[in-house]
Amino acid sequence: MISLKKVILGALLGASLLIGSAAWAGDAPQNTVEKLLGAIVQIKDGDDVAEEQKILNRKFSEQAVAYLDMKHVGEKALGRYWKERTAEEQKTFVDLLSNLFQKIAFPNSAKFFSGLEIRYGKSTVDKDRAVAPITVLHKNEGEISIDFKLRRNTDLWRVYDVILDGVSMRNNLRSQFGRVIQKKNYEELVRKISSRLQ
Repeated sequence: MISLKKVILGALLGASLLIGSAAWAGDAPQNTVEKLLGAIVQIKDGDDVAEEQKILNRKFSEQAVAYLDMKHVGEKALGRYWKERTAEEQKTFVDLLSNLFQKIAFPNSAKFFSGLEIRYGKSTVDKDRAVAPITVLHKNEGEISIDFKLRRNTDLWRVYDVILDGVSMRNNLRSQFGRVIQKKNYEELVRKISSRLQ
């Protein structure tokens, strides 16, 4: 069984996002990915991080979440259980998931990408959907393939899934969350995620 931390790390290889201006529809999906990875590697984590860097970390993380289709990620991660939640519960869950990305996934992803060589492949676009592939050369893991899946929402390209060596972030989250709900209940899932954020 893949741990929640590992899933979020793999997931957020694609979930962290841009610095500065938005990724407008006129931008190629690859450009969006280049910008988001440029932001991710600037997040610094550790006990000795200065207060100024912590402020920058929050800024980068907030920008990143704004370029994820978090409602879509949350809905698909809950799967059939999404419709069982009230509108207020759905919003609360998306906010909780967003915080999990910001506080755990983004810093872990920054550590993963730090100092790595990234090769960009050719993006494919089909109407309002796109796949932007990259290959990362890791000294221990070797060559790792990552596909960023994006969809155009109004005028923006937003990441809604990340495929790490053939493994989907979204599907992994749905599998793990579903197991918790089936074994216990939805409230237990919320409790587990909340405990990770403390």
